[in-house]
Amino acid sequence: DNPAYKGEWYVKRISNPAYKGFWEAKKIANPEYEDDTEVYKYDDFGFIGFDLWQVKGGTIFDNVMITDDVAEADAFAKKWKALSEVEKAKKKEADEAKKSEDSKKSEGDDDDDEEEDKKESEEM
Repeated sequence: DNPAYKGEWYVKRISNPAYKGFWEAKKIANPEYEDDTEVYKYDDFGFIGFDLWQVKGGTIFDNVMITDDVAEADAFAKKWKALSEVEKAKKKEADEAKKSEDSKKSEGDDDDDEEEDKKESEEM
């Protein structure tokens, strides 16, 4: 279809006589360096921060635990799970109460709006 088409296009390769291979950072000896395996351990954490992006506001974080003791973490997890189940049950009760309250309100409102609109239009 195209008389000027000469086939697939390729980048021209230009030779570089100064090419020495892939670049790697120079390794400079540091005689003052000491490997510290406990660099992440602190006696006391005063604060912990979260940098979050969230779509819906009102998210609350609690029960944050930082430890290196597995037994302590397991005990905390059991305690948290029991608390979480109680909180879920309370939330379910509150939601059901709100739902029944809303349904009572809607039953009390007999949707007389159409009749009221007719009366208003007749009075005008």
